[in-house]
This record gives sequence, structure tokens and C-alpha cells, in this order.
Amino acid sequence: MSMYGGNEQVGALGRSYKRNDKQTTTHNGDIVLYNGNQIVVFYGSNSWTYTKLGKIDLSEEDVVELLSKEDITLTIKW
Repeated sequence: MSMYGGNEQVGALGRSYKRNDKQTTTHNGDIVLYNGNQIVVFYGSNSWTYTKLGKIDLSEEDVVELLSKEDITLTIKW
């Protein structure tokens, strides 16, 4: 994932997924789908249309520490 806009990490998913976009104000730790083909993890706030996927279960300070310094690799398991 790559840092973007000073408040988020963005990564391409390689294909499009079904989405349910709603106007949303994101918060620290929110994980969303953007345009059906990108995953975004926030360490700040933004307002846009997204499909909410989940939230990182860490303190605000820990999320900022984890995401705000450099590009990251995100692994999702389910």
C-alpha cells in the first residue's frame, strides 16, 4: 500500500469487487473499499463515498504509528 493524502494508505486489489458505496466520514483505523478495486486504510479522517469493510482494533496513536511513516504491506486473512 502507498501513503496518500497525508491521512491514508491505498492499495490496488487487482480486480473489482461488488460495492455498496455510501457517503461516509472516515476515522482513524477505518478500512474501506474505494471504486470497487482499491482498499484504503485511514490514519486520519476523510469524507467521500466508500464501502465500509471494517476497522483496525488498535488505539488511535497505534494506528498513526503503524500507518503514517512509510508505505506498508497489508495482509488480510479470513
